[in-house]
Amino acid sequence: MTTVLRYAAFTSDPAGGNPAGVVLDARGLDDQAMQAIAAEVGYSETAFVVDGSVRYFSPKAEVPFCGHATVATAVALAERDGPGEFVFSTQAGLVPVTVDDGLRATLTSVEPSVEPAGDLTDVLDILRWKATDLDPDLPARIAYAGARHLVLSTATRQQLADLDYDFDRLLAYMLERDLTTLQLVWRESPTTFHVRDPFPVGGVVEDPATGAAAAAFGAYLRELGLGQPTITLHQGDDLGRPSLMTVELSDHDNRVRVSGNAVPITAPA
Repeated sequence: MTTVLRYAAFTSDPAGGNPAGVVLDARGLDDQAMQAIAAEVGYSETAFVVDGSVRYFSPKAEVPFCGHATVATAVALAERDGPGEFVFSTQAGLVPVTVDDGLRATLTSVEPSVEPAGDLTDVLDILRWKATDLDPDLPARIAYAGARHLVLSTATRQQLADLDYDFDRLLAYMLERDLTTLQLVWRESPTTFHVRDPFPVGGVVEDPATGAAAAAFGAYLRELGLGQPTITLHQGDDLGRPSLMTVELSDHDNRVRVSGNAVPITAPA
């Protein structure tokens, strides 16, 4: 029988953060079995470890990279084997993760990239937003740090809190453009942001904490000349699962570091 561990990532509270399933020994499981387990677990992603390689499955499909499940997997390994550095081979590339004595994990992204977002008419209609709802100082971009995310910034916190979108239309829009999530952002200060990430391609309405998108957002800010050495992202507050992610940028490395805690969930959430 396959053992599935359950962790809440980017939080110190099992009732917060983003739940992830973790299978530390997935040898003998084929794609169909992994997909079935992920669907049964029902979290936005479940990670499967096979000899240093990690694969990520949402309830609907495999995804190339998942930040919160990476953090959860690293903490699970650290609890079993002790803290230190792990290097995961993922479909997006090699991802180093360091876990300290306090079981706080820091992942280093693959090489990021940022590209124009193109016309926003359709996606704004799907979100039931207007162009005037956007923050003109944070223009839309598609950012990548292991997965592709459309970054849209709103001018008000209330606009973010009132999120209500057309699930089926956004799913089709994202599949057509190979997007993993939308990252919807409100800037509280130059170093503090609040984010929400619709995730219909994974079969869930919204992700409570999205490490891959956090890394991509760090690259986005740097591309705009707005990068700071340390950036704090709050996510999940509007879902009742508060999450906290720390993003670090370096002048000497284009890759982005994302840090957070993870704690076991003793019963399915």
